[in-house]
Amino acid sequence: MQTFRARWRRRACQLQQEIQALVLAYRDPRLPWYHRLLLLGLLSYAFSPIDLIPDCLPVIGYLDELVILPLGILLAIKLLPPAILEESRTRASKALAQEEKQAFRGGLWLVLAIWGLGILLLLWVFSKPHLLPSQ
Repeated sequence: MQTFRARWRRRACQLQQEIQALVLAYRDPRLPWYHRLLLLGLLSYAFSPIDLIPDCLPVIGYLDELVILPLGILLAIKLLPPAILEESRTRASKALAQEEKQAFRGGLWLVLAIWGLGILLLLWVFSKPHLLPSQ
């Protein structure tokens, strides 16, 4: 029996793979324009920082992430031509497997460098009394 955490992790990985497959399907030149328009709207909403229902509303704020977005993904998957969908899923699984092998750590080093520079800047400002606001 799988643990709760393992099940959710597996589902999150599946969702990531499906979104990657939809992005690849969107880029496929064989896809009809109306499917491309549906995918454009869905993917724009998925990656947009603006939500239909603001997250600050308790419980209701997460409905779009938990209900609307998965339903939109299911609709897009059902409407896509099967050949394009299967090819996109295969390419997405290969791409995600390749990403796991390479595990780019550049973002981590960038964040650490920015924090380090911020700390150095604060230390420099506090070491110069004439830069501090007078009381």
